[in-house]
Amino acid sequence: MGATLHVCITCRAGQPPAPGQPCPGARLHAALSALPTPEAVRLKPVECLSACAKGPTIALTAPGSWSYIHGPLTEADAPALLAFAAAYAAAPEGIVPWRERPALFRKHVIARLPPQEHSK
Repeated sequence: MGATLHVCITCRAGQPPAPGQPCPGARLHAALSALPTPEAVRLKPVECLSACAKGPTIALTAPGSWSYIHGPLTEADAPALLAFAAAYAAAPEGIVPWRERPALFRKHVIARLPPQEHSK
């Protein structure tokens, strides 16, 4: 099924915008876009994940899987973020074993949400 990596492109990380400069969230998205995206991962820019004080932030989602919100992240985190997103996409129910997560994703969890149940 694959996973979606949502990147807040409007996040200013609690700072006023620098004139003529992209905000930190947009820079993170640009860094991710410049790298090869894993086959099972879809990169999607979004406006505001409501974690402004923690930003820049991302959300990882997949059908039938736990969802995660992580932050703060920087452009330098882009390679590790894509590797984690690929592991998340391959993991049953989106649960990557703790020891297999890059250190960045052991510490920077803002929230973990249970899989959405669908009524039939």
